[in-house]
Amino acid sequence: MVVDILKLCIDKGFLLDKTVLRLLNKLEEKKAIEIVKILTNLGLDERVVTKDLFDLHIDKFRDMLVKEGNGEAVDDRKSVKLLSASVFSSRKIEVSHFIEYFSSRYKILKGILELKNFNNLSSIRRIGSNSGIYTIIGMVFSKRITKNKNLLIEVEDLTGSSIILVNKENRVLFEKCSNLLLDDVVAFCVSGSSDMLFAKDVIYPDCELGKEKRGRVDEYVAFSGDFHVGSKMFLESNFLKFVSWLNGEMGDDRSRAIAQKVKYLFLSGDIIDGVGIYQEQEKFLNIKTCKGQYQKVAEMLGKIRGDVEIVMCPGQHDAVWIGEPQPTIPKKWASDLWRMENLYLVPNPALVEIDSNFKILMYHGASINRFIDEISEIRMRFGHSHPTKVVREMLKRRHLAPTHGIMDYIPCEGKDSLVIDVVPDIVVTGDQHRAEVGSYNNILMVAGSCWQSTTPFEEKIGNVSEPCRVPLFNLKTREIKMIDFSDDEVGDFKEVGDA
Repeated sequence: MVVDILKLCIDKGFLLDKTVLRLLNKLEEKKAIEIVKILTNLGLDERVVTKDLFDLHIDKFRDMLVKEGNGEAVDDRKSVKLLSASVFSSRKIEVSHFIEYFSSRYKILKGILELKNFNNLSSIRRIGSNSGIYTIIGMVFSKRITKNKNLLIEVEDLTGSSIILVNKENRVLFEKCSNLLLDDVVAFCVSGSSDMLFAKDVIYPDCELGKEKRGRVDEYVAFSGDFHVGSKMFLESNFLKFVSWLNGEMGDDRSRAIAQKVKYLFLSGDIIDGVGIYQEQEKFLNIKTCKGQYQKVAEMLGKIRGDVEIVMCPGQHDAVWIGEPQPTIPKKWASDLWRMENLYLVPNPALVEIDSNFKILMYHGASINRFIDEISEIRMRFGHSHPTKVVREMLKRRHLAPTHGIMDYIPCEGKDSLVIDVVPDIVVTGDQHRAEVGSYNNILMVAGSCWQSTTPFEEKIGNVSEPCRVPLFNLKTREIKMIDFSDDEVGDFKEVGDA
């Protein structure tokens, strides 16, 4: 197997030293290949992976490794585990790869929908000229309003395409279908023939948990992100107040007792303001380089007590490509962060499990604005003020950004990495700079705040930020609290309630 591993590494653009090669050769071939793929996605500058470099990233694949002879895990850090990692393609992206991407999405979501045991489930090709009642699972190709104000939806599956008419008189169904996005994969209950199908219902794949999960230990998870370090509008003194609170240096006795129970801090992207993100950004920066901005981040996070496990994914302002999924923040730009023992750098999106067996889906949220633009109910009623309304739509669709063209994305090898194939216990997003907590089908939805004052761009699009607010979630009791660090003193806890 040594030759196969070496060939795969050469194809990916790096080599392994003898120690690492011997270690991988002791594993099952499937595990060894998966580790090589994960190494590829780390964005390493080094061309030779040494044992020291391998150990530095051991948390990314510790569950695949065993100590020789006794089957114990190499790394004893069990509290945070990355459950999914996108396999980024090293090949030239061609049209065929986008076809694979959409086919992968369709097959995964079709499999989820089939578990609902529909009556008379049929492919589009099998629907003949004789009228009947069918259920089809299709991807939305187009939709338009007819001159009679009915809705026509063109859908396709792997066998063909068809037109479905939604009658305006069925107001509930009409509104439901009007909110469909292009490239959504849904089930339609229809009547008719191959000439024309008439909608009776539409069913989303949907995410649902049978019951709320509760941990065994009385401890909290804190959610934040969108620091925008390097910006002149970064609220550094407020953030350092949050750090002091985490360390038990601020607040009354009750407040300090809660701070000591915070064991996890999830940071959902846009950690730095970046460089060259938008026109004339430089005049709004007080730190002009990405390296300098990440050094400042490491300096501040390094002040947090060491028993707080920090999990960080990138966003559109970070030093990674803007297309999604995004790899972890590279060591090239953030070497100080890579050296932090209590910091876990993960991709965007990422599914992470913490030691109470809570599965947390992290997604910075670049597509949130596009959902708001496309779904009239959210745009007209809520705008940018309620980001969890969008997360609910993502969970219904089991996809973070379904429509081709609403944002840049990179077809990965093997699957569409933006599909929500595993139902999480918690979804955390950022981007909108407004803290909010909600619940959907026993899934907790958390939108993070920010540490930047409202920018001219936010004012232009009508998004007024609410900085310096930190949601806390108790894993055992499911209590949710919100702390406001925008004032001179630590504000009173806002009791959001149980989730």
